[in-house]
Amino acid sequence: MREVKAEQITEAVKGLCMEANYSLGEDVVQSLKQALKLEESPTGREILELILENARIAEEEQVPICQDTGFAVFFVELGQDVHIVDGGLEEAINEGVRQGYTEGYLRKSIVDDPVLDRKNTGDNTPAVIHTQVVPGDKIRITIATKGGGSENMSEVKMMKAADGIEGVKDFVVDKVKRSGGNPCPPVVVGVGIGGTFEKCAMLAKKALLRPLGQRHPDPRFAEVETEILRRVNDLGIGPMGLGGRVTALDVHVEIYPCHIASMPAAVNMQCHASRHKEAVI
Repeated sequence: MREVKAEQITEAVKGLCMEANYSLGEDVVQSLKQALKLEESPTGREILELILENARIAEEEQVPICQDTGFAVFFVELGQDVHIVDGGLEEAINEGVRQGYTEGYLRKSIVDDPVLDRKNTGDNTPAVIHTQVVPGDKIRITIATKGGGSENMSEVKMMKAADGIEGVKDFVVDKVKRSGGNPCPPVVVGVGIGGTFEKCAMLAKKALLRPLGQRHPDPRFAEVETEILRRVNDLGIGPMGLGGRVTALDVHVEIYPCHIASMPAAVNMQCHASRHKEAVI
């Protein structure tokens, strides 16, 4: 059994919070550059150029890519041979968020009571933490800083099996169409199919972590991703919703077995500031 101190987790999370908000992944930067080559609208091209310039400045000057520094969402793979000492996992992660968002001068966006008081917690906690126990003696922590604009465009639909894959495609494309410029396109579209009500939503969010350009390992669903991407970009919504060829940078589909009487599907979109970072302890 390997021991990991809670403070090691806190320190890693602190760094991830700041890095994710300052630095876009190279896959996102390259996708934006490719989008610039494909975009036909002069306004769309100008927007993409500004997005890339903004990303460069954020990286060089260590300032937030966007004023919405997001809800801190974590996917944690906890090795079954790890014992956390001097504290608990969730407490350590939340302390890392607290330190990272304070010392990194990142906007605090979380309110404690979602309906009545809506008082800001002041440190961007609590985080949303999804933990999976896996073999091994390591802890893999992935952060996705999720902005409110794109998160608000999420949707779960409890579809019928008879709707089939064509029904899923239509649902996703229609959702992007109805969202328009609200999620700050060009977006990354995460799609979850199967599982239960909550499982398909988590699949859709986890799909956003896959590197852009990496297709689903099942060629059938890889083809689904490609077709939805084409249809979405044919909508003409364009960068920031002002018209153009590039509405989405990519579409990622994740699947899970489901009940014989159901076929849930979910859409979770990420804005052009597709921010996520990973650390292994």
